[in-house]
Parts: sequence; C-alpha cells; structure tokens
Amino acid sequence: MIAFFILHQVTSQEVNKGKIAFLADIHFQDLYGNLEDSEYKGVLNSTNNRTTLLRTMASQLQSTRIFNENYFAFLATLNDIVERNIKVVALPGDYSDDGQPLHVRGLRKILEYYAKEHDIQFFITTGNHDPAGPFLKDSGKKDFLGEQGKKQPLYSEESMYVSKPAIEHPVVVTKDIAKMGYVEIMETLKDFGFYPQKSFLYWETPFSNYTPQTYQYKKALKASNIENRTYPLKNNLKIPDASYLVEPVDGLWLLAIDGNSYIPESNGNFSGAGLGYNNSIKYKQHLFSWFSKVAKMAKKLNKTLIAFSHYPAIDFNEDASPRIEEFFGGKKWQLKRVPEEKIAEKIAEAGIKIHVAGHMHINDTGKRDYGNGNFLVNIQTPSLAAYIPGYKTLSITDNEVEVETIVIDEVPRFKELFSLYEMEYNYLKKTNQPLWDSTILQSKSYHEFTEFHLENLVKNRFYSDWNPDFFEFLSNLTGKELLMLSENQQEEDIINFFATKEGLAESDLKNLNQYENWTGIDMILDFYKIRNADQLAFRDIPQQRLEEYKAILNAFQKNTFFKNTKHAYAHQLQLFMNIFKSFIHGVPANHFQINLKSGEVTNLEKASSPEGF
Repeated sequence: MIAFFILHQVTSQEVNKGKIAFLADIHFQDLYGNLEDSEYKGVLNSTNNRTTLLRTMASQLQSTRIFNENYFAFLATLNDIVERNIKVVALPGDYSDDGQPLHVRGLRKILEYYAKEHDIQFFITTGNHDPAGPFLKDSGKKDFLGEQGKKQPLYSEESMYVSKPAIEHPVVVTKDIAKMGYVEIMETLKDFGFYPQKSFLYWETPFSNYTPQTYQYKKALKASNIENRTYPLKNNLKIPDASYLVEPVDGLWLLAIDGNSYIPESNGNFSGAGLGYNNSIKYKQHLFSWFSKVAKMAKKLNKTLIAFSHYPAIDFNEDASPRIEEFFGGKKWQLKRVPEEKIAEKIAEAGIKIHVAGHMHINDTGKRDYGNGNFLVNIQTPSLAAYIPGYKTLSITDNEVEVETIVIDEVPRFKELFSLYEMEYNYLKKTNQPLWDSTILQSKSYHEFTEFHLENLVKNRFYSDWNPDFFEFLSNLTGKELLMLSENQQEEDIINFFATKEGLAESDLKNLNQYENWTGIDMILDFYKIRNADQLAFRDIPQQRLEEYKAILNAFQKNTFFKNTKHAYAHQLQLFMNIFKSFIHGVPANHFQINLKSGEVTNLEKASSPEGF
C-alpha cells in the first residue's frame, strides 16, 4: 500500500457504469517524489520528518493556480470518487505542472494504485502544460523552497540559470525537471487511454482505418504507434496527435481530443498551445472530419458519445466577452482563449452534443443550438488547484445526462506544509525581501485556502487589468453610494459625484444603512468569485449582500442615464454591472440535466440565490 493515501470505506452500492468523473487542471506536482539523477531530496519538513519538493508560497500566490496543496486535494478527490463508486474517470489535460518526468511519474504511481485497488479506469487527454511543447525540452524552475527558507532553483541544464547566492541556493541540475514531449508523456501514461488495452471494447485514432465491425486489438495496437499518429506542418515537420476514441464500458464512447496545436517559430521554438481550438481549426482540420465520422458511427450503433478536451468549445464568459474587452480595453482577462464562434458550430455540425473541458479553472456551462438537432453543450470543469476546487460527474442514460459539480471543501493534510511556509516567511522578513500575506496560513479548510488565494490574486495581480483610477474609485465606494448612483438619473448630480463624491440624493429604501456594511472592493472580489465558481460562489457571499447586489444591478439595468452616457467612469460602471449580471444569469452550471434529443438544459439545483437572480 502506498503510504500517502488516507482511504475511505467503499459502500456496497451497485456500480454505476453510466457515471463518469471529470477532473480537470489538477496541475499535479509530486511533493514527495525522487529525482532519479540527483542526490537532492528537497527541504526537510519537521512536521512529518519528510523531505519535500515544494514551490514557495510567494510564487503560488502570484500564480493562477496553487502548486503544492493541490497534491492533497487530488488524493482527497480520488478518495471521494472511490466512495461514490465511480469507475470511469477522465482527465481533460493539465494533470501535471509542466509535463516534467518527476511529476508525471508521480501521477502515474497514484493512478496505478487507484486502478489496481479500486478498479477505476482513467482516461487522459493532453493540455497546454502536458506536453508544454511537442518535443522534449530543457527547462526548470527557480522557485522551489530550500533550506532556511531560501529559494532553491532546479534546472535540467546548469547553464540555464545563475543563482543569486544572497537569496538562493546553488542550482540543482536534474533531467527530471525538463519538459517532456508527446513521446515521453504518452509512453509514461500509456495505460490511461493513450494506447489500447485488451479490456477496451473499442479504441481508435483519427488515423486508424478499421471500424467497430472489423476491430481487433492487434489492429489497434499497430494503429497506436506514434509514427502512425502524426499530422504535417510546414517544412515537412510532423507533429503527434494524441487523440483517441475509446469504449470503456458497453454503450459509452469517450472521445479524447488532443486540442494542442504547436506552431513553429522562426527561432526554432514552438508557440504555446493555450489558444486551443482557435489554432486547432487552422492546423488540425483532420480532427473535425474525424468528429463527424465518429458521431455518425455512434448514432448508428446507439452509443452515447461524450467528448472531452482541455479547451473550451464555447465562450466561457456567459457571452459577455465583447463587453469584457471593452471594459478592460483589449485582449486582457485571457480573452484570447475564448473560442471563436465557428468552433462550436463546427463541432455541433459534426454531431457532437456534449463536450467537457478545462483550461480556464472555472465552473461554467455554455450552450449553442443551431437547429435541426445540431446543438452543443460545453461543460467547464473547475480546477482542483484554484477557487472553487471541484470536479464534475456525468450520469448517463439513453436520453439524458445529469451533470453535478462536486466541491472539495475539506482536504486532509492540506496544512502539512504550513511550517515550511512559516520558515520561508521568516527568512524573507529577516532579509528584508517583499512579504506575502501570511493570513492564508490561518485557513481552516482547503476551500477557504483557495478563496484566499483568489482574493490575493485580485488585489496583487488581476487589478493590473483595470484602469487603475477606476479600480481605486470603485473599490472605495460604499454599497450605499452604489445604490444611490444606480437610482439617480440626473446627469449633473452623477457627474458631480464622480468628481467630488458628494451630492447624490438618498434612496427611499428602509434598510439603506445596511448597504454601508460593504464597499466596492468586496463587490470586485465577489465578481471574480462568481466568474470562477458561478453560483457555487454564493455560499461564500453573505445572503444579505447578494440581495443588495440584486437591487443595485437591477437599478443600473433600468437607469437610462447610465445606459446612454458617454462619461468615462459612468460608462465603465455600467459595463461592470452589466458583466456582473451576465455572470449570475448564465446557463445552469452546478447541478443540471441535458436532454440528448432536444438539447434542453434543466436546472436541478435547489434555490441558492435571491429570487430574481
């Protein structure tokens, strides 16, 4: 038995073969792994007397993902899946930090354990972090935590980084921190869908030439050779495509889509794959014809087809992306990752109806209906390494798919590294280096830990997307002032208020003073929480404040001055309120049902928000 598992007793309920769990963006980093070509073991943790390969808290508070505690969240999630008796688990990419041998081996070890001990089948597709490029490439990180709280650089080539002796340890050189390419990752994780298994009822690639009627394992084995799974780019360059179709249980087809497109650059490197389908539709057109072929076969053979990729197929901003671009002024807020509208249309036209994705670390659902039975529902799976941590389950019948979001609130051992962070903090303080907010070490749950992480990102990184003057202005407004602004339609009064913060008429609401219990910065933080978690964020926002948001948002929507104004701050405020309301009124994303015939999405969530939200 592997020592790091805390196992739970599995109930004797009947196995639900029609249920799948989707775990996206795990970003697994093997805290307790071994470097095979180095004697370096990591920093000693006095809490458990184990050497640990972790990144600094300073670094993870500046990243859109957590680097370390998600290790424990991953184990807690797998144990939750065991308790729910789910036997098919899909990982839509970014299952590792950056596709390094150290972390991918550690991931394999864990998946092998759960596959053997609990009879779980795992199916993986690629993400832009794994592989981070099509071929093996030297790399490293300068922000591992070392003894005394100093940073410890790890690189696969010594010449890649020169450490700063005053604040860093000498570079540890290890090939285990390089970024693997397709060949290495697919070989390491070959048992998790990338290659056929005798137990599979069916398996194919976009390039195989057999059918379900002529299928044989030995044919699939030959087709799985990576040399038979490439597509051409310019200058006769051939890039692997890790896509595959698998039937793990009778009647269920999983379409694992490799949405990565790596474009050669003049310097010999490759562009990252983060744009997803926006590049795939240009450089991997063979995928879209394959989608059509697979969907037609699935319909003919009465198979339920579920597609999953790392990348979203539908706008994940509740169709507010044009307003977001106007509000922030350009392609900020990861707007370059928003799929072009033709992506959803092409996928729906091919016959795919359900598509599960990750990449954005958010909980969301998008839907497009093009008529004639061509519709697409895109299900965004939250990350285990960001707010709000969770995963999706899909329960499948012939005509319906029930989707549920499972939030990972409590994670055993998530405080296991806190003493090391205290050492880091004390070293930074002693050496007069910038300090991070140590309040995060007071977190009582993993959920609370990720919430603090997001709030810290907003205040210390995401604010740079904003007009700084407007960010400060909105942050310092009280809820009462926002309400009075929303109800006032007198241009002179409003413009005077923007200049002096005086002169607004009082609202007639009886509970007006309650609106002074929060300010604009609270609303901004809640704006980001709702964007990340959809209505799951409501549990982290006081109910009274949600009611007050409702009143303010509705008033701004009706206010003719704000609708038509060209005044800069007034227009910015109207845009912000408009986007905020869009985030609240999207397609159901927490617990819902999809009719596979009509595409209708029915909310199954019990009321968790103010009436009218």
